[in-house]
Amino acid sequence: MRVLFVHQNFPAQYRHVARALARRSGMQVIGLGENPGEPLPGVQHLRYKAPHPGAKETHRYVRRFENAVYRGQQAARAALSLKERGFTPDVVCCHPGWGEGLFLRDVWPETKLLYYWEFYYHSTGADVGFDPPGQISLDDACRVRILNANHLVSLQVADWGQTPTQWQASRFPDWARERISVVHEGVDTHAIRRRKGGRITLPDGCTFAEGDEVVTFVARGLEPYRGFHVFMRALPEILARRPAARIVLVGGDDPHYGSKPREGESWKAVLLAELGERLDLSRVHFTGKVPHETLLGLLSLSMAHVYLTYPFVLSWSMLESMSLGCLVIGSATAPVQEVIEHGKNGLLVDFFSPDQLAETVVQALEDPAAYAPLREAARRTVVEHYDLDSVCLPQHLALIDAVAAGRRPAP
Repeated sequence: MRVLFVHQNFPAQYRHVARALARRSGMQVIGLGENPGEPLPGVQHLRYKAPHPGAKETHRYVRRFENAVYRGQQAARAALSLKERGFTPDVVCCHPGWGEGLFLRDVWPETKLLYYWEFYYHSTGADVGFDPPGQISLDDACRVRILNANHLVSLQVADWGQTPTQWQASRFPDWARERISVVHEGVDTHAIRRRKGGRITLPDGCTFAEGDEVVTFVARGLEPYRGFHVFMRALPEILARRPAARIVLVGGDDPHYGSKPREGESWKAVLLAELGERLDLSRVHFTGKVPHETLLGLLSLSMAHVYLTYPFVLSWSMLESMSLGCLVIGSATAPVQEVIEHGKNGLLVDFFSPDQLAETVVQALEDPAAYAPLREAARRTVVEHYDLDSVCLPQHLALIDAVAAGRRPAP
Protein backbone atom coordinates (compact mmCIF):
# COMPACT_ATOMS: atom_id res chain seq x y z
CA MET A 1 0.00 0.00 0.00
CA ARG A 2 1.09 3.55 -0.75
CA VAL A 3 0.17 6.26 1.74
CA LEU A 4 0.72 10.01 1.50
CA PHE A 5 0.45 12.22 4.59
CA VAL A 6 -0.07 15.94 3.98
CA HIS A 7 0.37 18.42 6.81
CA GLN A 8 1.96 21.86 6.86
CA ASN A 9 4.09 20.80 9.85
CA PHE A 10 4.41 17.07 9.14
CA PRO A 11 4.59 14.77 11.04
CA ALA A 12 2.46 16.62 13.66
CA GLN A 13 -0.69 14.56 14.39
CA TYR A 14 0.54 11.83 12.03
CA ARG A 15 3.80 11.05 13.83
CA HIS A 16 2.72 7.77 15.41
CA VAL A 17 0.58 6.37 12.62
CA ALA A 18 3.04 7.23 9.83
CA ARG A 19 5.83 5.48 11.71
CA ALA A 20 3.60 2.45 12.36
CA LEU A 21 2.61 2.15 8.71
CA ALA A 22 6.23 2.43 7.59
CA ARG A 23 7.06 -0.63 9.74
CA ARG A 24 4.66 -2.78 7.71
CA SER A 25 6.08 -4.92 4.94
CA GLY A 26 5.60 -3.62 1.40
CA MET A 27 4.58 -0.10 2.43
CA GLN A 28 5.62 3.16 0.80
CA VAL A 29 4.97 6.12 3.09
CA ILE A 30 5.60 9.74 2.13
CA GLY A 31 5.03 12.87 4.21
CA LEU A 32 4.45 16.19 2.46
CA GLY A 33 4.62 19.53 4.24
CA GLU A 34 6.01 23.03 4.08
CA ASN A 35 8.31 22.99 7.10
CA PRO A 36 11.14 20.68 8.14
CA GLY A 37 10.06 18.14 10.72
CA GLU A 38 11.15 15.22 12.84
CA PRO A 39 12.58 12.44 10.63
CA LEU A 40 10.69 9.14 10.90
CA PRO A 41 12.24 5.76 10.04
CA GLY A 42 10.98 4.48 6.70
CA VAL A 43 9.10 7.69 5.88
CA GLN A 44 10.23 9.93 3.02
CA HIS A 45 9.65 13.57 3.91
CA LEU A 46 9.09 15.98 1.00
CA ARG A 47 8.35 19.69 1.16
CA TYR A 48 6.25 21.94 -1.02
CA LYS A 49 7.22 25.53 -1.72
CA ALA A 50 5.99 28.21 0.65
CA PRO A 51 2.75 29.66 -0.71
CA HIS A 52 2.35 33.20 -1.97
CA PRO A 53 0.72 35.41 0.68
CA GLY A 54 -2.71 36.81 -0.07
CA ALA A 55 -3.14 40.45 -1.01
CA LYS A 56 -3.75 43.05 1.69
CA GLU A 57 -6.51 44.50 -0.50
CA THR A 58 -8.51 41.25 -0.34
CA HIS A 59 -11.77 41.51 1.61
CA ARG A 60 -11.00 40.54 5.19
CA TYR A 61 -13.73 37.88 5.21
CA VAL A 62 -12.00 35.88 2.47
CA ARG A 63 -8.36 36.67 3.19
CA ARG A 64 -7.80 33.35 4.96
CA PHE A 65 -9.51 31.46 2.13
CA GLU A 66 -7.27 33.18 -0.40
CA ASN A 67 -4.24 32.03 1.60
CA ALA A 68 -5.70 28.52 1.66
CA VAL A 69 -6.06 28.52 -2.14
CA TYR A 70 -2.42 29.54 -2.57
CA ARG A 71 -1.32 26.82 -0.17
CA GLY A 72 -3.57 24.25 -1.80
CA GLN A 73 -2.06 25.16 -5.16
CA GLN A 74 1.47 24.54 -3.87
CA ALA A 75 0.46 21.21 -2.33
CA ALA A 76 -1.23 20.20 -5.60
CA ARG A 77 1.90 21.08 -7.59
CA ALA A 78 4.00 18.89 -5.28
CA ALA A 79 1.43 16.10 -5.61
CA LEU A 80 1.50 16.43 -9.40
CA SER A 81 5.27 16.11 -9.33
CA LEU A 82 4.90 12.89 -7.34
CA LYS A 83 2.34 11.61 -9.84
CA GLU A 84 4.64 12.36 -12.79
CA ARG A 85 7.35 10.32 -11.05
CA GLY A 86 5.00 7.35 -10.83
CA PHE A 87 3.64 7.71 -7.29
CA THR A 88 -0.12 7.33 -6.92
CA PRO A 89 -1.20 6.75 -3.32
CA ASP A 90 -3.91 4.33 -2.30
CA VAL A 91 -4.92 6.77 0.42
CA VAL A 92 -4.03 10.36 1.32
CA CYS A 93 -4.24 11.40 4.97
CA CYS A 94 -4.40 15.18 5.02
CA HIS A 95 -4.94 17.98 7.53
CA PRO A 96 -6.83 20.43 5.28
CA GLY A 97 -7.07 23.26 7.79
CA TRP A 98 -4.64 25.51 5.91
CA GLY A 99 -5.78 24.55 2.40
CA GLU A 100 -3.54 21.61 1.44
CA GLY A 101 -6.55 19.39 0.77
CA LEU A 102 -8.40 21.62 -1.68
CA PHE A 103 -7.07 20.20 -4.96
CA LEU A 104 -5.71 16.72 -4.19
CA ARG A 105 -8.84 15.13 -5.69
CA ASP A 106 -8.03 16.86 -8.97
CA VAL A 107 -4.52 15.38 -9.01
CA TRP A 108 -5.60 11.83 -8.08
CA PRO A 109 -9.30 11.37 -8.97
CA GLU A 110 -9.37 7.71 -7.88
CA THR A 111 -7.31 7.96 -4.67
CA LYS A 112 -9.13 7.69 -1.35
CA LEU A 113 -8.90 10.85 0.77
CA LEU A 114 -9.03 10.70 4.59
CA TYR A 115 -9.00 14.21 6.07
CA TYR A 116 -8.29 15.28 9.63
CA TRP A 117 -11.06 17.66 10.70
CA GLU A 118 -9.80 19.72 13.61
CA PHE A 119 -12.34 22.51 14.01
CA TYR A 120 -15.47 23.83 12.30
CA TYR A 121 -16.15 27.46 13.11
CA HIS A 122 -19.33 28.82 14.70
CA SER A 123 -20.31 32.33 15.72
CA THR A 124 -22.02 30.92 18.84
CA GLY A 125 -21.46 27.95 21.13
CA ALA A 126 -17.69 27.67 20.76
CA ASP A 127 -14.69 29.99 20.95
CA VAL A 128 -16.18 33.04 19.23
CA GLY A 129 -18.16 35.20 21.64
CA PHE A 130 -17.05 33.11 24.63
CA ASP A 131 -14.71 35.64 26.25
CA PRO A 132 -16.14 38.06 27.09
CA PRO A 133 -19.47 36.26 26.99
CA GLY A 134 -22.16 37.82 24.87
CA GLN A 135 -23.35 38.34 21.36
CA ILE A 136 -20.87 39.25 18.64
CA SER A 137 -21.45 41.82 15.91
CA LEU A 138 -23.05 40.88 12.62
CA ASP A 139 -19.78 41.78 10.92
CA ASP A 140 -17.88 39.20 12.98
CA ALA A 141 -20.60 36.58 12.53
CA CYS A 142 -20.31 36.95 8.76
CA ARG A 143 -16.52 36.72 8.92
CA VAL A 144 -16.68 33.54 11.01
CA ARG A 145 -19.13 31.93 8.57
CA ILE A 146 -16.73 32.47 5.68
CA LEU A 147 -13.88 30.90 7.69
CA ASN A 148 -15.51 27.57 6.84
CA ALA A 149 -15.17 28.05 3.08
CA ASN A 150 -11.99 25.99 2.99
CA HIS A 151 -13.60 23.26 5.13
CA LEU A 152 -16.71 23.08 2.97
CA VAL A 153 -14.76 22.62 -0.26
CA SER A 154 -12.49 20.06 1.42
CA LEU A 155 -15.48 18.20 2.91
CA GLN A 156 -16.90 17.89 -0.58
CA VAL A 157 -13.78 16.17 -1.96
CA ALA A 158 -12.88 13.93 1.02
CA ASP A 159 -14.05 10.32 1.23
CA TRP A 160 -13.97 10.22 5.01
CA GLY A 161 -12.88 12.29 8.01
CA GLN A 162 -11.25 11.89 11.39
CA THR A 163 -11.37 14.15 14.46
CA PRO A 164 -9.95 13.61 17.97
CA THR A 165 -12.95 14.29 20.24
CA GLN A 166 -16.70 13.85 20.20
CA TRP A 167 -17.21 17.56 20.82
CA GLN A 168 -15.05 18.54 17.84
CA ALA A 169 -17.08 16.14 15.70
CA SER A 170 -20.30 17.70 16.96
CA ARG A 171 -19.27 21.09 15.57
CA PHE A 172 -19.53 19.89 11.97
CA PRO A 173 -22.78 19.92 9.97
CA ASP A 174 -25.06 16.90 10.35
CA TRP A 175 -24.43 15.71 6.81
CA ALA A 176 -20.66 15.84 7.37
CA ARG A 177 -20.72 14.00 10.72
CA GLU A 178 -22.04 10.92 8.91
CA ARG A 179 -18.56 10.59 7.36
CA ILE A 180 -16.40 11.40 10.40
CA SER A 181 -14.80 8.93 12.83
CA VAL A 182 -13.67 10.06 16.28
CA VAL A 183 -10.12 8.77 16.69
CA HIS A 184 -7.59 10.51 18.89
CA GLU A 185 -3.88 10.49 18.00
CA GLY A 186 -3.14 8.79 21.31
CA VAL A 187 -0.74 9.16 24.23
CA ASP A 188 2.27 6.90 24.73
CA THR A 189 1.39 6.06 28.32
CA HIS A 190 4.34 3.66 28.63
CA ALA A 191 6.79 6.50 28.08
CA ILE A 192 4.69 9.29 29.57
CA ARG A 193 4.39 8.24 33.19
CA ARG A 194 5.33 9.95 36.45
CA ARG A 195 9.03 9.91 37.23
CA LYS A 196 9.68 9.35 40.91
CA GLY A 197 12.37 11.25 42.74
CA GLY A 198 13.09 13.56 39.83
CA ARG A 199 14.65 16.99 39.82
CA ILE A 200 14.54 19.66 37.17
CA THR A 201 16.42 22.89 36.58
CA LEU A 202 14.57 25.64 34.74
CA PRO A 203 16.20 27.91 32.14
CA ASP A 204 16.46 30.63 34.83
CA GLY A 205 18.58 28.29 37.01
CA CYS A 206 15.94 27.45 39.63
CA THR A 207 15.81 23.78 40.61
CA PHE A 208 12.75 21.89 41.83
CA ALA A 209 12.38 18.40 43.27
CA GLU A 210 9.53 16.07 44.13
CA GLY A 211 7.51 17.42 47.06
CA ASP A 212 8.00 21.08 46.18
CA GLU A 213 4.80 23.11 45.82
CA VAL A 214 5.03 23.46 42.05
CA VAL A 215 1.98 24.75 40.17
CA THR A 216 2.23 24.36 36.40
CA PHE A 217 0.55 25.98 33.42
CA VAL A 218 1.29 24.98 29.81
CA ALA A 219 0.19 26.49 26.50
CA ARG A 220 1.85 26.88 23.10
CA GLY A 221 1.10 30.60 23.42
CA LEU A 222 0.32 32.46 26.65
CA GLU A 223 -3.01 33.90 25.51
CA PRO A 224 -6.68 34.17 26.52
CA TYR A 225 -7.71 31.18 24.35
CA ARG A 226 -5.92 29.00 26.90
CA GLY A 227 -7.03 31.02 29.92
CA PHE A 228 -3.67 32.68 30.57
CA HIS A 229 -5.31 35.89 31.79
CA VAL A 230 -7.54 33.99 34.25
CA PHE A 231 -4.60 32.02 35.62
CA MET A 232 -2.48 35.14 36.07
CA ARG A 233 -5.27 36.91 37.97
CA ALA A 234 -5.50 33.94 40.34
CA LEU A 235 -1.78 34.03 41.20
CA PRO A 236 -1.69 36.85 43.80
CA GLU A 237 -4.15 34.93 46.02
CA ILE A 238 -2.34 31.61 45.54
CA LEU A 239 1.06 33.10 46.34
CA ALA A 240 -0.25 35.00 49.35
CA ARG A 241 -1.86 31.93 50.93
CA ARG A 242 0.90 29.45 50.05
CA PRO A 243 4.29 31.03 50.84
CA ALA A 244 6.19 27.99 49.53
CA ALA A 245 4.33 27.78 46.21
CA ARG A 246 6.24 28.30 42.96
CA ILE A 247 4.48 28.93 39.67
CA VAL A 248 5.94 27.66 36.38
CA LEU A 249 4.43 28.79 33.08
CA VAL A 250 5.54 27.08 29.86
CA GLY A 251 4.77 28.67 26.50
CA GLY A 252 5.72 31.37 24.05
CA ASP A 253 4.73 35.01 24.21
CA ASP A 254 3.05 35.09 20.79
CA PRO A 255 -0.57 33.93 20.53
CA HIS A 256 -1.26 30.83 18.42
CA TYR A 257 -5.05 31.04 18.14
CA GLY A 258 -6.24 34.48 19.12
CA SER A 259 -4.97 37.96 18.41
CA LYS A 260 -2.44 40.14 20.15
CA PRO A 261 -3.75 42.68 22.68
CA ARG A 262 -4.70 46.10 21.40
CA GLU A 263 -1.78 47.54 23.30
CA GLY A 264 0.43 45.81 20.73
CA GLU A 265 2.54 43.95 23.26
CA SER A 266 2.22 40.36 24.44
CA TRP A 267 -0.54 39.20 26.78
CA LYS A 268 2.23 38.43 29.25
CA ALA A 269 3.32 42.08 29.26
CA VAL A 270 -0.29 43.24 29.62
CA LEU A 271 -1.01 40.96 32.60
CA LEU A 272 2.28 41.76 34.33
CA ALA A 273 1.48 45.46 34.02
CA GLU A 274 -2.08 44.91 35.30
CA LEU A 275 -1.02 42.91 38.36
CA GLY A 276 2.06 44.99 39.16
CA GLU A 277 3.29 44.67 42.74
CA ARG A 278 0.52 42.22 43.62
CA LEU A 279 2.61 39.54 41.91
CA ASP A 280 5.77 38.18 43.57
CA LEU A 281 7.83 37.58 40.43
CA SER A 282 10.58 35.86 42.41
CA ARG A 283 8.21 32.89 42.66
CA VAL A 284 6.77 33.02 39.13
CA HIS A 285 8.88 31.40 36.40
CA PHE A 286 8.28 31.91 32.68
CA THR A 287 10.26 29.26 30.80
CA GLY A 288 9.22 30.06 27.24
CA LYS A 289 8.94 26.99 25.02
CA VAL A 290 10.92 23.97 26.23
CA PRO A 291 11.82 20.55 24.76
CA HIS A 292 9.19 17.86 25.24
CA GLU A 293 11.39 15.85 27.62
CA THR A 294 11.87 18.93 29.79
CA LEU A 295 8.12 19.47 29.86
CA LEU A 296 7.48 15.89 30.95
CA GLY A 297 10.06 16.20 33.71
CA LEU A 298 8.43 19.39 34.95
CA LEU A 299 4.92 17.94 34.92
CA SER A 300 6.20 14.92 36.85
CA LEU A 301 6.92 17.32 39.73
CA SER A 302 3.68 19.27 39.44
CA MET A 303 1.52 19.33 42.56
CA ALA A 304 -1.31 21.09 40.69
CA HIS A 305 -1.54 21.49 36.92
CA VAL A 306 -3.93 24.14 35.58
CA TYR A 307 -5.47 23.70 32.13
CA LEU A 308 -7.95 26.34 30.98
CA THR A 309 -9.37 26.74 27.50
CA TYR A 310 -12.12 28.33 25.47
CA PRO A 311 -14.45 25.73 23.90
CA PHE A 312 -11.88 24.79 21.26
CA VAL A 313 -9.48 21.99 20.31
CA LEU A 314 -8.10 19.91 23.17
CA SER A 315 -4.37 20.31 23.89
CA TRP A 316 -2.08 17.28 23.94
CA SER A 317 -0.57 18.69 27.14
CA MET A 318 -3.76 18.04 29.12
CA LEU A 319 -3.87 14.33 28.30
CA GLU A 320 -0.12 14.00 28.80
CA SER A 321 -0.36 15.64 32.23
CA MET A 322 -3.11 13.16 33.16
CA SER A 323 -0.95 10.29 31.92
CA LEU A 324 1.77 11.57 34.26
CA GLY A 325 -0.64 11.38 37.19
CA CYS A 326 -1.04 15.13 37.59
CA LEU A 327 -3.91 16.64 39.51
CA VAL A 328 -5.46 18.59 36.66
CA ILE A 329 -7.53 21.64 37.54
CA GLY A 330 -9.37 22.33 34.31
CA SER A 331 -11.99 24.70 33.06
CA ALA A 332 -15.57 23.47 32.92
CA THR A 333 -15.62 23.90 29.14
CA ALA A 334 -15.82 21.62 26.13
CA PRO A 335 -13.99 19.44 25.30
CA VAL A 336 -12.29 19.29 28.74
CA GLN A 337 -15.54 17.97 30.21
CA GLU A 338 -15.42 15.09 27.74
CA VAL A 339 -12.32 13.78 29.53
CA ILE A 340 -12.43 15.11 33.10
CA GLU A 341 -15.27 14.41 35.51
CA HIS A 342 -15.13 16.75 38.48
CA GLY A 343 -14.10 15.00 41.67
CA LYS A 344 -13.49 11.70 39.86
CA ASN A 345 -10.31 12.14 37.79
CA GLY A 346 -9.65 15.85 38.17
CA LEU A 347 -11.20 19.13 39.24
CA LEU A 348 -13.20 21.60 37.15
CA VAL A 349 -13.62 25.33 37.75
CA ASP A 350 -15.52 28.19 36.16
CA PHE A 351 -13.30 29.54 33.37
CA PHE A 352 -14.22 33.12 34.29
CA SER A 353 -13.49 32.87 38.04
CA PRO A 354 -9.90 33.54 39.15
CA ASP A 355 -11.15 33.38 42.75
CA GLN A 356 -12.53 29.85 42.35
CA LEU A 357 -9.37 28.78 40.56
CA ALA A 358 -7.17 30.21 43.33
CA GLU A 359 -9.23 28.53 46.05
CA THR A 360 -9.06 25.16 44.25
CA VAL A 361 -5.29 25.37 43.75
CA VAL A 362 -4.75 26.36 47.40
CA GLN A 363 -6.81 23.39 48.61
CA ALA A 364 -4.80 21.06 46.37
CA LEU A 365 -1.54 22.37 47.82
CA GLU A 366 -2.76 22.18 51.41
CA ASP A 367 -3.46 18.44 51.32
CA PRO A 368 -1.84 16.70 48.31
CA ALA A 369 -2.49 13.20 49.73
CA ALA A 370 -6.25 13.78 49.66
CA TYR A 371 -6.12 14.07 45.88
CA ALA A 372 -4.05 10.94 45.24
CA PRO A 373 -7.14 8.97 44.08
CA LEU A 374 -7.88 11.66 41.48
CA ARG A 375 -4.29 11.48 40.20
CA GLU A 376 -4.55 7.71 39.86
CA ALA A 377 -7.91 7.98 38.13
CA ALA A 378 -6.52 10.61 35.74
CA ARG A 379 -3.83 8.25 34.53
CA ARG A 380 -6.30 5.36 34.37
CA THR A 381 -8.59 7.46 32.15
CA VAL A 382 -5.82 8.05 29.62
CA VAL A 383 -4.60 4.43 29.70
CA GLU A 384 -8.10 3.06 29.14
CA HIS A 385 -9.34 5.53 26.53
CA TYR A 386 -6.36 7.29 24.92
CA ASP A 387 -3.42 4.87 25.13
CA LEU A 388 -1.44 4.92 21.90
CA ASP A 389 -0.60 1.24 21.49
CA SER A 390 -3.72 -0.46 22.83
CA VAL A 391 -6.48 1.98 21.80
CA CYS A 392 -5.77 4.87 19.44
CA LEU A 393 -3.13 3.52 17.07
CA PRO A 394 -5.09 0.31 16.29
CA GLN A 395 -8.20 2.46 15.66
CA HIS A 396 -6.26 4.84 13.41
CA LEU A 397 -4.63 2.04 11.40
CA ALA A 398 -7.97 0.27 11.00
CA LEU A 399 -9.54 3.51 9.78
CA ILE A 400 -6.81 4.06 7.16
CA ASP A 401 -7.07 0.44 6.00
CA ALA A 402 -10.85 0.70 5.66
CA VAL A 403 -10.77 3.96 3.70
CA ALA A 404 -7.96 2.72 1.44
CA ALA A 405 -9.95 -0.43 0.68
CA GLY A 406 -13.10 1.52 -0.09
CA ARG A 407 -14.99 0.19 2.91
CA ARG A 408 -17.32 2.43 4.88
CA PRO A 409 -16.02 2.87 8.45
CA ALA A 410 -18.37 3.28 11.36
CA PRO A 411 -18.98 7.04 11.87
